[in-house]
Amino acid sequence: MHKKKIIVITRNLPPLVGGMERLNWHILDELSQHLDVHAICPEESTHFMPVGTQFTGIRLKPLWHFLAVASWKSIQLARKLKPTFIFAGSGLTAPMALVAARITGARAIAYTHGLDVAVNHPLYKLLWIPAIRRLDRVIANSNHTAEQLKKNGVNSSRIGIVNPGVSIPEHSQSESQNNFRTKFNLDEGPILLSVGRLTTRKGLLEFVKSSLPIILKEQPNTMLVVIGDAPSDSLYASAQTQAEIEKEADEKGIGNHIFFLGKITDKNTLSNAYFSATVHVFPVRDIPGDPEGFGMVAIEAAAHGIPTVAFATGGIVDAVKDGKSGFLVESNNYHKFAELTLKALATSKDFQPSCIAFSKQFSWLTFGKKILEQLNSTDSTNND
Repeated sequence: MHKKKIIVITRNLPPLVGGMERLNWHILDELSQHLDVHAICPEESTHFMPVGTQFTGIRLKPLWHFLAVASWKSIQLARKLKPTFIFAGSGLTAPMALVAARITGARAIAYTHGLDVAVNHPLYKLLWIPAIRRLDRVIANSNHTAEQLKKNGVNSSRIGIVNPGVSIPEHSQSESQNNFRTKFNLDEGPILLSVGRLTTRKGLLEFVKSSLPIILKEQPNTMLVVIGDAPSDSLYASAQTQAEIEKEADEKGIGNHIFFLGKITDKNTLSNAYFSATVHVFPVRDIPGDPEGFGMVAIEAAAHGIPTVAFATGGIVDAVKDGKSGFLVESNNYHKFAELTLKALATSKDFQPSCIAFSKQFSWLTFGKKILEQLNSTDSTNND
């Protein structure tokens, strides 16, 4: 029996680093178990493709070149393969998925993130949002993104919600802790871990300024370990630099309590970092027009038994179960954030069973099944 064919169009794949890139890789990996998958993607990504995925590589930069060539290639490939589905890995590639699908009779689907429906740009609103409205199926990464889609005129009957997934660790926690602390010369004190790009939305500068001094006053042997760097390939994100954060910390007299590791792409090292942490901090700011669509790092922390303290904004409320996988804090209340981080530091081990139990509902296998359910529920006759 022949597998159904699907074309996946995305700009976001490794070697680019970030939650969207990991998610799109897993979309390809999970779909390739059940469908005949052909990706249209950056040529830099072709060395990182999951087994069983065919691909057409296009130069990533400049952006206009990628969009123009990907649009043409998607039509060419759709005419050749006659796929059942054409899938956009984000709102950015939704218009080309829609056009190629309408020309060839395929079903057009997109997986959308918070920014896909919040970008405040006239051209995006003029061309991209109407295209997203006309897709046969729009998959949102969180309840928050789904609500934003509805506000932008997407029919609720076409919206499905599939939260991003997580890899469940297999190796030993104690061994990972020892390896990580030894490798980076860290003592046995508590570790606050921050994982993610140093963007304005992520709010690490504000956390260092307003919450970390309070935490260190009560727990002076605590270290903040930061994994990630300023974005270089993001289309929308503005940066907070390491130098800016270090300057703020030095002015507060706590510069020796922050350790920057930069970008880490090795999965084992990143997993060891989570296992070594006491608490994961996720102080994302509530910025109009720049929402956090979900928060995969909070699920990754939970999968390692580590609680997350985060502001309750955007899709983070789907990624952190208050009282079970950490604590949610009212946005901009940095004193309360510090207070609950101290509470999490004191009770971190008690969170381990509930964190792991919470994370298991987000396994990539479950994610793949849900994506397939969304594809199969798509009605190709449901077009405007």
